[in-house]
Parts: sequence; structure tokens; C-alpha cells
Amino acid sequence: MKFSVLGSGSKGNCTLVESGRTRILIDNGFSGKEVLRRLQAIGIEAESLSALLVTHEHADHVKGVGVLARKLQLPVYANEATYRAAELHLGRLPGRYEFATGEPFAIEELHIHPFAVSHDSADPVGFVLDSGEQRLGYCTDTGIITRLIQHHLRTCQALILEANHDVEMLRQGPYPLPLQQRVLSRQGHLANIDSLEFAGHLAYGSLRCLVLAHLSEVNNCPELVVAEARRLLSGRNELKLMLAEQGRPCPLTDLNPMVAV
Repeated sequence: MKFSVLGSGSKGNCTLVESGRTRILIDNGFSGKEVLRRLQAIGIEAESLSALLVTHEHADHVKGVGVLARKLQLPVYANEATYRAAELHLGRLPGRYEFATGEPFAIEELHIHPFAVSHDSADPVGFVLDSGEQRLGYCTDTGIITRLIQHHLRTCQALILEANHDVEMLRQGPYPLPLQQRVLSRQGHLANIDSLEFAGHLAYGSLRCLVLAHLSEVNNCPELVVAEARRLLSGRNELKLMLAEQGRPCPLTDLNPMVAV
């Protein structure tokens, strides 16, 4: 299994996951032109894509889904509530497939389990993607780590996890109080400390690769995240750590062996 976070943040999110001949994108909050450029940057031909998965209807995750699906004639997978909420962004689709949150399904060689997360949208989900040999977890846009999230991610070898904000930066920053309260709520976004404490527990088990994603450009900074990671992940030297960026893709990473391609 290989993967790359093509970009992550409030201006757009998109992740590539590959297993054998199957290549899927999770979300697309970028323009069609921009996501094609980012795929090319990591050596992936857009015509080789198999499908698009959607986590929830917020624009930074779906505004480019319909355009890309129509351009490449890709099927789109989302749950019913997300389809309803995202209808204006998605438009007409060449192939529309519904999954039920909590019920596994397959796209060619990838087995996918969508699980509920805690975010202020219609029916938001994370995913566990299973190649039969490796498992990759995808969990962004959640205000808390629930027991259900813990259950699904505990056996993943790699995890893309939100580390959205530093609490003090958020409280001292320019966001008005109602927006601060939304971000800090149980249906908001995950703080650095909560994300890294959770990852630290997983690192005692199967987790070998952690990608921290959806970093706020206003209420967070990479240096702060790295410093916090060094403190909270001390002693987990076998854990590979990456930060997803808004402006460029992460290297295409192969989970077997755990190296950049």
C-alpha cells in the first residue's frame, strides 16, 4: 500500500491511496487543474485513478470532487447524508455510490471501513483502508477522539490524523469568540495535544507511520507541532512522523517497506 497527502488545510484537502492497481482519492477540495498538478508531482497519472471517496460536505473537502469526477469519469462514494448536503458542490456525477457509515465495502483491491467522527456536518466519517497486508487510517475533522475512533484505528500501521490547532494560539489569536468555540467544541477540530497523546498510545501497538494533517495556518505552526511531537512521542523512535502541508504534496510513501518512493 502507498499513500500521499496531496494537500491538507482549510484551503483544500486531498489524499491519494494506492493498493496494487487500485488508486483512490479521499476528498478533493482543490480545483481540477491543481489536483492534477499535484498528482503529476508525485509521479501519478490521473487516468489511473479508480474512484473518489468523500468524508463530509465542507467545501475544503468537496469543492473539486464533481469537476474531477466528470473530467476523469470517476465514480464517487459517499454516504446518503453527505450526498444531500454536498449536492450544490458535487453537481452531476458520472457514477454515484452510497455507503452506510459503519458498514465495510470494497473498491477493487481496497477494503474500506467508514466510521463516524465528531464534526459539525451531516454524517462525517473517517476511513480504515485495508490492502489485506497493511491498514491505513484516515481521521481528520473531528473535535474529539471517541472510543469508536480508538477502536477502528488501533490496528493501523499508518495514520493520517488531524492536528489542527494549538489551544493557546487559538485563544490568543484573531478568531472571534464564536469561531473559537466552534473549533474547540466536541464537533470542531482536534488540538495538537489531543492528537499526539492519542498517537502516542497507538505507537505502542501497530502504528509505524503518522502523518499530522489539517494544521491551521492561523492557530498552529509546524515548529510547534514538531516540538510537541518530540515531547509526547518520546521513546517511539520507530515511528515515522510527517507533517502534511497545504501548499505541496507529501512524498509518496510505501508501507512495505516504510519508505518514500
